[in-house]
Amino acid sequence: MSAGGTRKVFADFDLENFWEPSDYALKEYVGVPVTDEAVLRVEQALGYKLPPSYVEFMKYQNGGIPRRTSHRTKERTSWSHNHIAITGMYSIGSDKPCSLCGEFGSQFWVEEWGYPPIGVYFADCPSAGHDLLCLDYRACGRSGEPQVVHIDQEFEYRTVFVAEGFEAFVRGLEDDSAFDQEG
Repeated sequence: MSAGGTRKVFADFDLENFWEPSDYALKEYVGVPVTDEAVLRVEQALGYKLPPSYVEFMKYQNGGIPRRTSHRTKERTSWSHNHIAITGMYSIGSDKPCSLCGEFGSQFWVEEWGYPPIGVYFADCPSAGHDLLCLDYRACGRSGEPQVVHIDQEFEYRTVFVAEGFEAFVRGLEDDSAFDQEG
């Protein structure tokens, strides 16, 4: 807890080793450093208040490809019977193709692919658009703390719960090798 009594997001989390450095990530995902003005512009464009944990996380590095790309689920998806995989996380802004307001940003998936308008699509998956991760605001309203859900276009846009919030999602990411033995 900080002096004001609020918990610091991502306390005791290794941000230094979270991202996988790559030219592809720099070209497609990693945006310019996050500013308060950029956050406000994106929130206005999307119609949702971004979770404080997402904003703080992206202040360290604004989008990219994580080293750990798998997250456990309790339900089957088109990817696996027990987990999902992501390719990258979208930056806050519009300067990269894979940024929240970029060429393949959140609105693109709703308008062009028919994904349900339930929140902010923030991470893509290895299926090249056939499943995505979304900050789901249905239960909390447009300014609340959204859950993270997996939306599966291959299963008629089926929604699978992934994590209670963005920080829990990031903390729950595991290396692909954790699932090698599980089939």
